[in-house]
Amino acid sequence: MGIWELMVVFVVGLIVLGPERLPIAIRTVLRWINKAKSMMSSIQTELNEDLHSLELKENLRKAAELRSNFKVPDIQHSLQDLTKVDLRQPQHRENPNGSQSK
Repeated sequence: MGIWELMVVFVVGLIVLGPERLPIAIRTVLRWINKAKSMMSSIQTELNEDLHSLELKENLRKAAELRSNFKVPDIQHSLQDLTKVDLRQPQHRENPNGSQSK
């Protein structure tokens, strides 16, 4: 609202309510506005907390999904293969042409 609109509202309120009741009406309207602002702030805080909670639940679900896809037997098999390798002896590898080298 601009300054002129506020002046019109004030003048109309002064004419309708009179000089005795206008300050009381203004205080009442300001209380309603403050109460509405407080309620909106409370609702916004609660929604933010709910969204944060949903985000945490989604992250936990993703972590559980990753954990279930993690195959421990494959790693254990790989570790067993690695423990069979004797690092003291040179290993023979195949060259791309099919011959073995040391």
